[in-house]
Amino acid sequence: MAFLYAIGAVAIVSLVSFSGLVAIAMREAALKRIVFLFVGLATGALFGDAFIHLIPEALGSGIGKVTTGIALMSGILLFFALEKFLYWHHCHGVHEESADTLTLHDHAPKRLGALILSADFVHNAIDGIIIGASFLVSVEVGVATTIAVVFHEIPQEIADFGLLIHAGWSRGKALLWNFFTALSAFLGVALVLVLGEGVENFVPVATAFTAGAFIYIAGSDLVPELHKTEGFGRTVIQLFAIVLGFGLMLLLILVE
Repeated sequence: MAFLYAIGAVAIVSLVSFSGLVAIAMREAALKRIVFLFVGLATGALFGDAFIHLIPEALGSGIGKVTTGIALMSGILLFFALEKFLYWHHCHGVHEESADTLTLHDHAPKRLGALILSADFVHNAIDGIIIGASFLVSVEVGVATTIAVVFHEIPQEIADFGLLIHAGWSRGKALLWNFFTALSAFLGVALVLVLGEGVENFVPVATAFTAGAFIYIAGSDLVPELHKTEGFGRTVIQLFAIVLGFGLMLLLILVE
């Protein structure tokens, strides 16, 4: 019964990926005008998630500062390598580009979509492990954990959807792939079923690894995109969006 409850909870959490339907209801022209806000919101949310939730959770698990630091750096390095691979594949997979054409074409947003989905895949799998393990404790603990995860995912899923739009994806494609990555939570629950509570030993390291991935994406891909916003008014609005994204992650402490 605990496993069935966990499957149902993960199904509910996966549906949160459809939060982007709010943006789909908007006209395309209006969406393009405000997409820079999504970039700011996502920057604050990713940094906030890493520094307020994931890193403290890893440190509080007892794995130690050194192990946490190694896992963090591993996440940063792996996503650096992944971005390098995506860059080379984009530049050389279809046609060879010269130094001149590389300066004319901005490939960063195109790589951003793949990076976001990769990090979300790992993050959602961890959520599945946490939910599955919590239901092994009791139904009450499982329900409380699921509620916390849902509140945690809503602002991040909306921000991620905006980033995929910013990367040039269509709204339908962004919504569909966001949902596909959310399904990795079922993989997390399956791991709990196969390995039992022992799988929890891997959660702190995976959590710190995900924090490293989020820090890399926010710092190396989103911050440069923020600098492309011109005008004092738009910059102030974008700064507010960053603070809002961070603030939402801060407020979520109240429901965890």
